[in-house]
Amino acid sequence: MVIEVIEQHIEVANRLKELEEVIKRGGELVVETLTRGGKVLIFGNGGSAADSQHIAAELVGRFKKERRGLPAIALTTDTSILTAVGNDYSFEEIFARQVEALGREGDLIIAISTSGNSPNVIKGVKMGRKVGLKVITLTGKGGGRLGKMGDLNIIVPSDDTPRIQEMHILIGHLLCQFVDQREWDEK
Repeated sequence: MVIEVIEQHIEVANRLKELEEVIKRGGELVVETLTRGGKVLIFGNGGSAADSQHIAAELVGRFKKERRGLPAIALTTDTSILTAVGNDYSFEEIFARQVEALGREGDLIIAISTSGNSPNVIKGVKMGRKVGLKVITLTGKGGGRLGKMGDLNIIVPSDDTPRIQEMHILIGHLLCQFVDQREWDEK
């Protein structure tokens, strides 16, 4: 079983080569956003929530290269906001409400959903569009509804949730690699 899972991972990772151009454009969009003084808002559910936090940490802290901190917020971390909005409005509104409050024209959303059909992620993207944000979507399973909503839609060519999630963090790291290639002010 171990070898079989590793081979499945490698097979899907090799298929990411098909997405090279869209991943490059995604990295360029992240760099352009941060260079212009915008911030990156990242969100998703479950494992995608964890990926959101991971990517935000790489931007605020550092990925591999020492540089100043860059503005990125995982909208999955404030339990008071998540539970208040979930209770007072609905779970479907938890990201839309934060995007409305925190997003400004020139900012970028990275919306993550393995299936591409998470209602709260979709509503968060719709709100981002309403307030003038650019959007990168990370999905799998053919993209779902979300896979048609971004300025860039990065759709992992797999239907296997664990493999999709593994590729999402690889893609997140690739986006951070583009950030590291730019010269930023020192700390």
